[in-house]
Amino acid sequence: MSSINYDLKKIKAFVFDVDGVLSSDIVPLHPNGDPMRTVNIKDGYALQLAVKKGYHVAIITGGYTDSVELRFSRLGIPHIYMRSAIKIDDFNDFMAKTGLHPDEVIYAGDDIPDMEVMKQVGLPVAPADAAPEIKAVAKYISARRGGEGIARDVIEQTMKAQGKWMCDEAFGW
Repeated sequence: MSSINYDLKKIKAFVFDVDGVLSSDIVPLHPNGDPMRTVNIKDGYALQLAVKKGYHVAIITGGYTDSVELRFSRLGIPHIYMRSAIKIDDFNDFMAKTGLHPDEVIYAGDDIPDMEVMKQVGLPVAPADAAPEIKAVAKYISARRGGEGIARDVIEQTMKAQGKWMCDEAFGW
């Protein structure tokens, strides 16, 4: 039984911010000045499974490091938008490329730059530690904090609602 109050059978796509959603909002800095992020391995498992099962998956982040792009491309995510200054522009590009309707999309964000996109999608999602303004527009606030499995939370609930969670592809990377 899902804890999300939305018809998850409509969902065909997952879109995620990185900092504060797929990684913690506390980011150590490398001596060269690049941010070093941590990722949740269960998020990674769920993301690659969603791709295998035919869901559209995208990353839209204002940040840029080679490691972030490499991590998510290795999981099979085809739509990776880095250095996204105005996220709604990249979201609109994603929607045009996929032909999706906004009601078919989950977007998870944690801070003000995510708000415009969250207002457009069917199911806006926030981590437990999101900014208050983001929680106010979210239809689902995960019990998980950023970097602690929010992608796994929403992907697993969606795939279970659609009968796609425990499938042949679930037993491998």
